[in-house]
Amino acid sequence: MTTVDIALFGATGFTGALTADYLSTHLPPGATWAIAGRNQAKLEQVADRIDSLGGVRPEIISADVANADSMAALAKSTRVLITTVGPYVQHGEPAVKAAAEAGIAYVDLTGEPEFVDQMWLKYHETAQRTGARLVHACGFDSIPYDLGVLYTVEQMPQGVPLDVKGYIRAGGTASGGTYHSAIGAFSRIRQAGRTAAERKKSEPRPEGRTIRGGGKLGRGAGGKGWALPLPTIDPQIVLRSARSLDRYGPAFTYSHFAQFAKLPMLAGTIAGGAVLLAGSQLKPTRALLLKLKSQGDGPDEEKRATSWFKLRLVATGGGTTVTTQVSGGDPGYTETAKMLSESALCLAFDDLPQVSGQTTTAVAMGDALIQRLQHAGITFQTL
Repeated sequence: MTTVDIALFGATGFTGALTADYLSTHLPPGATWAIAGRNQAKLEQVADRIDSLGGVRPEIISADVANADSMAALAKSTRVLITTVGPYVQHGEPAVKAAAEAGIAYVDLTGEPEFVDQMWLKYHETAQRTGARLVHACGFDSIPYDLGVLYTVEQMPQGVPLDVKGYIRAGGTASGGTYHSAIGAFSRIRQAGRTAAERKKSEPRPEGRTIRGGGKLGRGAGGKGWALPLPTIDPQIVLRSARSLDRYGPAFTYSHFAQFAKLPMLAGTIAGGAVLLAGSQLKPTRALLLKLKSQGDGPDEEKRATSWFKLRLVATGGGTTVTTQVSGGDPGYTETAKMLSESALCLAFDDLPQVSGQTTTAVAMGDALIQRLQHAGITFQTL
């Protein structure tokens, strides 16, 4: 079997199709790629569409999460494996296992902390042994935060305690797949807590350095609007990068917020989240919530064209304050497909640090990926 540079598993889904379109027009000359899945006819349709749009036609590989041999063969046929097949806690493990055992690079779009913790517990040591690089959360979760904080920290004094606060504002529409993943995560909040505790017990912490998360409800960046602490995967990823990289200083704190212009918007978000959290705990109400959106649904091109995000980061330390901003277009889909694709291209073709195991975008790719994303139209700027 010939080896391609990049294989995309899940190209027939909503975000997978956007990723396929982006990759097909951004590969370097002579690069090879493939799309993989279980439905040959649908994969042929994707390849035909790419052909008609003038992109590089991908090879097609048959693979199914229910067939371990097919997943192992897929991993052995590529240098970088992308998967958009979620919810990851249900469908994600076979791709991680195959990549870890094959010793290749792996990227996904998960925003599910439980899944990431499970995969660390099961495959981090295997990946360290084989040289595999397992990089989760390579979309809007969590690239703007992870790389935005790295970009900000690099402008701060070295060897001093640093405090960084991130404030995200965004306008966009969630797809059915994202919605289903969120309901699934809410329904498994107890299991996620147990898995996180097990990882914390097993994972070594850096010696002589303290890395902490923080954040309380209060005013937003620059004293404007209101800031709600967000218990998402994003601060977890940032703190993992900080533990791995001495550049974040001897003591590092990161606080993560959603910023709202007005108090009623904040109150409505809290109330809506409480309804989804409560409803997801019971099987009958969870089933009703899942029926509200189909997994294959997503915003159309016109809606995506008007969507946006802005992440403001405020860092203090060593008598210095630096404010930066990461911004771009449609966060959930157009920019996520771009971030995921550029992550895979970076791992396949750039000169990068020699790391292995489960890692983060800041540790595995860092400045090389920031430069790629800037070139692709995502803005990193110092204000």
